[in-house]
Parts: sequence; structure tokens; C-alpha cells
Amino acid sequence: MAKYLAALDQGTTSSRAVIFTEDGKMVASFNQEFPQHYPHPGWVEHDPKDILDSQVTSLREAVRLSGVNPADIAAIGITNQRETTFLWDRRTGECVGNAIVWQCRRTAKMVDELTARGCGDMIREKTGLVPDAYFSGTKLKWMLDYYNLHERAEKGELCFGTADSFLCWNLLEGRPHVTDATNAGRTMLFNLHTQDWDEELLKLLDVPRACLPDVVDSSGIIGMLDPAVLGCRIPVAGMAGDQHASLFGQACLKPGDVKNTYGTGCFMLMNTGDQPVRSENGLLTTMAWRIGGKPTYALEGSVFMGGATIQWLRDELKIISHAAESEALAQSVPGTGGVYLVPAFTGLGAPWWDSYSRGTLIGMTRGTGRPQIVRAALEAIAYQSADLMEAMIRDCGHRPEQLQVDGGASANAFLMQFQADISAMPVVRPRVLETTALGAALLAGLGVGMYTDLTETAAVWQKDLEFTPKMDEATRLLELGGWHRAVERSLGFAR
Repeated sequence: MAKYLAALDQGTTSSRAVIFTEDGKMVASFNQEFPQHYPHPGWVEHDPKDILDSQVTSLREAVRLSGVNPADIAAIGITNQRETTFLWDRRTGECVGNAIVWQCRRTAKMVDELTARGCGDMIREKTGLVPDAYFSGTKLKWMLDYYNLHERAEKGELCFGTADSFLCWNLLEGRPHVTDATNAGRTMLFNLHTQDWDEELLKLLDVPRACLPDVVDSSGIIGMLDPAVLGCRIPVAGMAGDQHASLFGQACLKPGDVKNTYGTGCFMLMNTGDQPVRSENGLLTTMAWRIGGKPTYALEGSVFMGGATIQWLRDELKIISHAAESEALAQSVPGTGGVYLVPAFTGLGAPWWDSYSRGTLIGMTRGTGRPQIVRAALEAIAYQSADLMEAMIRDCGHRPEQLQVDGGASANAFLMQFQADISAMPVVRPRVLETTALGAALLAGLGVGMYTDLTETAAVWQKDLEFTPKMDEATRLLELGGWHRAVERSLGFAR
């Protein structure tokens, strides 16, 4: 009997593969970073070849490091950065150009035009999304316009997809052109209520249906891994966008359960059950997952610059040499001295939704130095997440008992404690921080019958640490007030 599960976790700055036992223990993982491309201010691209090569390398290396025989892997799950848009030739597999990354703001004016035409409410009602350059729909339209490819797309000669589609097409036998319901739900082209591509939205953005992938469930056999990858055929049986996989991996299976993932961005999702909840506070209504044809929904808030803020300190400012250094520096001073960093380098997501906001460092004095700026950067991640939590509380009318956290930056104890303090809520970290990969693996295991129901997948989750709030309420409100004043100064700067 095959006893292992594998997950492909295709992220924004790296591709990772993880091998798990059936009870959720991580046997081995391998991670490979790839270049980011910034051809113009506010534009972000990936070379599709880098995505594919790094993911295949990561899978092969993870298997090698684990010592597991590939034939003993029961199933593979795929999870991925969402919204990043690929367009390729159906016959040759060649992409028409670089992938346009979810962070890219090149279509902001296109979104402004849609909003000016009064389409915002219709888009939101059908898709649950606030019209924004973040989503795939306008990125796809930009590609079809820029490369003059509408006619070829109409003929079905081109394939559109997010990273999950691109990987399935390249790595599975028979080249299936598919996406799952969670990724489809991030395109601004998918109707949450009909669970299908929406003809009115396709017409609005002039996107031919012939280039769109088939939408499948998040759990269930999609196809078989091409033997050229690992030397044997393995079922690929789970697929979900990274944040949905994380929600599943955190065992947030009942309405009201909420998690926050600290990756390149921060993404907070709250399970709302079998009914979509419309937000009145700037959040998105989105899929949680779809299993057995039955959709589960969530509320979501997105922070565009989470761990990427720490990368900015390292790579652009060069005031830290590695991410782990940020924790010690932040703890070396009692506070920021009134300094706030608003990391709106690619605009602000929920609850602000301002494509024209830009990064702001404010409140500096002659005594401001490296530790204060690094601490302000870490605090900014927590402030943005606290704003999301407050919006969710207002939308749902109840306060969650705790916030479950995961992702690379959740290993930073200073950040997690500050998150608990500024949110006035316990923060719970699991033993396996790679819950995105774990969620994909569990969906795959469910898809091949390794687990019989959701109760068995939930039993895999285990608690590691809990951070309890220590900040008094007066201080908390004072700090939040300073943060919100700083945000106000960043809004609309690039308009």
C-alpha cells in the first residue's frame, strides 16, 4: 500500500514540494526560488519556464531527500499562487509571453473603466470579488489585446490558466486543460452561484470561452503524473489555490473558523459554510473548496505585502542579511518610536482597495535607526492583518475564539505576539507550518480514498504554540490610531 502524499506548492517567489506521511508528518521538502521581473513600475512578471523548471526540480529533490520510492506515493496535490495569468499555445505549449503576476497593477485603469461604467455591483454579485487589477480577468484581456490574439483564442488555439492549470497541462498525461473551483473563483470570470464561467462577464471583458479551462472539484482524481517526471504514474487528486489549501490544512472546516497565512502576502480566510456571505466591509466572498460537487464558501481579506516586506528590507534596503534577523532586531528596541511603515508598494488590498496607494515610511525622527524601521515593517504585517480581522467580525457579527496562523513568517515569535496583542485575540500556530502544502496533500489523499471523510483529515492538524494578548486596550487603540493615520497618508498617492 502506498503510504505517502506529495504536494506541489507553486508560490510567488519560489516553488516547493513536500512529502508527507498519511498522518501529516513532513518527511522532506525542497524549495527553489526563481527570479521576479519588473519591466515597468507597478508591473510584476514571471518567466513560465522558471515556474515549471523550479517545480519539477523541487519535486524530484523532495523525493530524493525523503528516500521514498515514488511508487509508494499514493497521490499528489497541487496548490498555487492564485490570479497569476498564463496564456499558451494549445499545440506547442509555448507561452505567448511572461506570466502576469497577481501583484501586477498594469490593468488598474482597465478596472477603473469597468467601475466607471457601473459594472462593479454586477461583478461583485456574480463573483464575490471587488473589481481590481489583482484578479486574472483583466490580466487575460490585457494579454489578448496586447498580443492581438482574440481571433486565435476564439478558435481554441490558446489556453488560459493560473499556475495550477499550467502545471497540470505540462505535468499530467494527456495534457488536461483544467482548473479547480477555488482558482476559477479568482479570475473575475467565474459565477459563484452557478459554479461555471459566466457569459455576461466573458462578454464584458471580451474573453472567449474557448480558451478557458474546465472547472473541476478541489478533491478527486484529475489525471496521472507523466512517468517522465518521477519514473512512475501517480494520481494527481487534489488542487486548490494556496489560501484555500491552507484553510483546509488548518482544519478550518466549520463556519467561523479563521486562519491567516503569512507568505509573500498575508491572506485571511473565514469559513462561512455552504452559503456565500456578502461583505459590507471591503472583504471578498470566495470559494473555500468544492468537494463532491458541493461548494463551501469563505470570506477573504488580502494583504499584498506580507513576507515580501521582509524581503524588501533584505533585497532592496539591504538593512538585514536574512529574514530571521528581523526578529532579533525588532526585539532589540522597546518600540518603533512612533515610526510606521505602510508597505503599499503595489497598492493596498482589503479593506482599503486602493491601487494607487504607495509605500510610506512616516514618523521618523533623528533617533530613528535600523531596528525601528525593521520593527515597523514587522508591525505593519500585523496591523494589516488586524484590519482584516475587524472587517470579518463586522461582516459576520461574531468574534472568533482564536486566529490560526501558518506560513513562513509565522515562525517569527515577535510578529506572532504582536499580532495577538494588536488583534486582542489568541494566535495559534500548528506544528506543521506548511499547512498550504499539507492542505493540498490532504485534498489529494481524500481524492484517492486514503481518508474517508473530513473528520479524518481534520485529525491530522496538531497545535504547537499559542500566543496570548498582553497589550492593554488603551495602548492597542493608540497604536492602531497611529497606523490608520499613516495609511490615510499613503492613499491615492500615485493617482
